[in-house]
Order: sequence, then C-alpha cells, then structure tokens
Amino acid sequence: MKKILLAFIAFLSFSLSAFAAVNINTATQAELETLDGVGPVKAQAIIDYRKKNGNFKSVDDLEKVEGIGPVTLQNVRKDVTLSGATTAVAKPSESKATKEVKSAKAEKAAAAADKPAKAEKPSKEAKTASKEDSVKADKAADKAAKDKEKADKAAAKEAEKEAKKAAKEKEKAEKAAAKEAAKAEKAKADKATADKPTKK
Repeated sequence: MKKILLAFIAFLSFSLSAFAAVNINTATQAELETLDGVGPVKAQAIIDYRKKNGNFKSVDDLEKVEGIGPVTLQNVRKDVTLSGATTAVAKPSESKATKEVKSAKAEKAAAAADKPAKAEKPSKEAKTASKEDSVKADKAADKAAKDKEKADKAAAKEAEKEAKKAAKEKEKAEKAAAKEAAKAEKAKADKATADKPTKK
C-alpha cells in the first residue's frame, strides 16, 4: 500500500511540474529559479531586465537578458508564458537540519580528498589500451616520416629542375653575349677597313 501511495505522490509531483508555467512578466525570483538552467543570478537578471525594459513581448526576448543564451532559452521555452498566473511551485528552501547534514557530508568528503590516494595498478584493459595507443602513435610517426621523405624528394626534384633551367638560361645568355661580342668585333673590323685610305 505504501508503494502505491508513494508512486501516486511521485506521479502527481511530476504531473504538476509538467503543467507548470512561469509567467516571465510577473514571476518572483524564486519562481524563476524553478526553470531549468536558471539560478539566482539569471533569475535576478530577468527581473532587472523586466524592470528596465518593461514586460517581455515574446519568449524570444529572454535572449536579450544578460547570461541567457540560445541553449537556456531552448531549455525554458516550454515552461514559460507571457500571460496568466505562474503555476510553478517555488523550490522549497532547505531546512536547518538538511543544511547541517549536507555540511557534514561536505566536510567528510573534503577530509577524504586530503588523504593521499593509494596508487592503483593499471588494469589489463588499461595496459592493452596503452599498447594500442603506442602502436597507433608509432604508425602515425612512421607515416609522418614517410610523408616528410616524400616531400623532401619532391622538393629536391623541383630544385634540380630549377637548377637545370637556370643553367640552360645561363648558357643561352652566354651564347647571346658571345654572338653580340662577335658582331661588335666584326663591326669594329669593318669600320677599321672602311676608314683606311685606299692607294691608287
């Protein structure tokens, strides 16, 4: 009987939260904090924006609020409204006893964290994964070395090609210079012949 009663209460609490709607134009900070992804800071930012700019005209206006982006808007879109009464139930505040229990648990956890942890032996899966990672890294290094060697060969081939091209151009330039020098020499000789007086 207790299980049925607990199940019924759980069902009702989920049902109420499913039908809950928060009117972003009239909600209190506590009511705004019931929204998914909205804490005290964002709730206060919504209230401040509402005070400064007036009521929201559309749910999309929430994106104009500092700290609320597309993700938060997507999370709260189904739970907010612009009119009507807020039907969401504010989160109950924690009792003093609950806070003390949480505080004690937090202190215990902090004390446990301060103790040095024992080094655990790596499991077989960890060793296997480590070996696989090592093999993958070796393969990647080999591939990188081969790629570098290939690139070096291509660069050397290109450099050799450029050197041959430069040598051909130099040879061509030397031939042209020799031809020009020969022309100049011939012109000089012709001029010298033309300048000599002829005897009769």
